Amino acid sequence: MTTVGNRLARPELRIVAGFVILGLLAGVAAKAADESGWRWAADLGSYPAAWVLAVALIGRSAPTLPTAAGRAAAFFAAMTLAYYAWAAWALGFGWSRLLPVWLVLSATAVAFFAAVVHWAARHTGLLPGAVIALAAGTTLAGGAFPGLWSGLTGGPDPGHPVQGVVDVLVALLLLAVLPATPRTRLWAVLLVVPAAVVAGRLLDVLRAVIG
Repeated sequence: MTTVGNRLARPELRIVAGFVILGLLAGVAAKAADESGWRWAADLGSYPAAWVLAVALIGRSAPTLPTAAGRAAAFFAAMTLAYYAWAAWALGFGWSRLLPVWLVLSATAVAFFAAVVHWAARHTGLLPGAVIALAAGTTLAGGAFPGLWSGLTGGPDPGHPVQGVVDVLVALLLLAVLPATPRTRLWAVLLVVPAAVVAGRLLDVLRAVIG
């Protein structure tokens, strides 16, 4: 029985190792984008949309709820470690006090989010739709979309128009690919605006925690 269990575990370990490698590459790329001098590139690595999309797709594609949580946690932790290691070793910025905070969040909030998305993507109805709406709403509330919307409606310069468009595209992609049925997709679309308000409050709490 133990031998069978080991055989079943080996492919998953290889897959997790692959996500670790992808996370390391993503972290280095994100830090390089920060230092590129191109605002749109720095925005892609700094705003939540890209990371919400990555974790949501990891959760959606995983075969089970535990593997969704484990793969997402491994990817995000590796990305975080590579990001801060590149800043410390290659750029001489020193180690950030935020590294352990983000590693803890990788093992908790990120893993939970991937697991919940995995569940929502396989069920039908109001609650799965609300979960998917919250994922899409996080990209809208946490990025540059509010400023873009303000600019389009006669407000001040949005400041980050490229990222605002990316936020919208990622939200639409999540609403398109995550729901298991048209009914769930309809609920997600109907709830995305109030979910964005909730996501904004949650992100404010997160920002307060990480300082």
